[in-house]
Amino acid sequence: MKRMLLLAAVALPLASQAQQGAFTIEGHIGKLNSPAMAYIDYMSNGVGKEDSAVVTNGKFTFTGLSAGYSYARLALSHDGSGKQKAVYTGDVIYFYYGKEKIRITSADSLANATFSGSKVYDEFTAYNKAIGGTIMELNKWANGQVSTATPEQQKDTAFFGRINVEYRRRMKARADAQIVYAQQHPQSYFGMVALSEGTGTPVDVKKIEPIYNAMSKSLRESDQGRELGQRILAAKTIHVGAPAPKFTQQDVHGKPLKLEDIKSKYVLVEFWASWCGPCRAENPNLTKQYAKYKSQGFEVVAISLDDHKDKWEEAIAKDQLPWLHVSDLKGWNNEVGRQYGIRAVPANFLLDENKNIIAMNLRGEELNKKLSELFGN
Repeated sequence: MKRMLLLAAVALPLASQAQQGAFTIEGHIGKLNSPAMAYIDYMSNGVGKEDSAVVTNGKFTFTGLSAGYSYARLALSHDGSGKQKAVYTGDVIYFYYGKEKIRITSADSLANATFSGSKVYDEFTAYNKAIGGTIMELNKWANGQVSTATPEQQKDTAFFGRINVEYRRRMKARADAQIVYAQQHPQSYFGMVALSEGTGTPVDVKKIEPIYNAMSKSLRESDQGRELGQRILAAKTIHVGAPAPKFTQQDVHGKPLKLEDIKSKYVLVEFWASWCGPCRAENPNLTKQYAKYKSQGFEVVAISLDDHKDKWEEAIAKDQLPWLHVSDLKGWNNEVGRQYGIRAVPANFLLDENKNIIAMNLRGEELNKKLSELFGN
């Protein structure tokens, strides 16, 4: 699953590591009452936070710390059916804010709400206007095309193909506009946001690195700036034939595990998460290959991009994954994930006994074939 927003889900971007200050978000959405609930997910000093609030007479309040530019996902469950439904199929918005007192008001929904009291949000609005809108707006357009389709169109694969082509064209145009925005705004926080989002995967180092180097020092030293710098470095140094970056991370019992301490003939460094459908779908095949080659010198170390230990451990148990597991429970901010430039999962790196990379992103039959070649079966 990609880190960038797809039609169904979003991962929160990184926040600046600047000095923290208090924020307050006051919402007033119609006259909703219990069991209505509001849910917020946001970044505080590079760490994901979440909170919830009961809605009373349409009102709710959240408080916390912001580094000056923070990103949030705010979801409203009108009927009290829970956070997951509100986030993925309900009333949800995404926005930037700062160390401010923000008011969000609407007669009926977050989707139609207006903001006041936030200069950061005003900057965010101007930025989105310059690049052609938010990803949520592009998704809304695509979903609107589907929802208003005629019965005949609903059966027409070519119709959906045209929507997909146009959606991707608009996404590319937005990404191109983001790169231009970054070039034109090297002192702006949203210039770094634009460059980070517009860079994509794989990183075009020759194109992106000069723009990155032209950004202000403070932006490059922000958490988001450092993350993009790590991606650029990873694109330059992590490839087949290169040594895999060393790392240490804690296992499920809190015990540190070092990559160099894994004494196996071949090691698969696997990036995954409990919430990643494609990752979980690959687990049965990987389990089979592990059982087949473990005794011959094959090991797997799985690095989870989860941020909840219970969900991480539950997935390990449910999928019956017998290999090594580590995580710092920082989600997309996982230190090893950032070190390896990971922007989508599943992703993996196959290493030899000297911890040199011999293959990347092998799954299914490609992985099976490679392991068969290596072990001579």
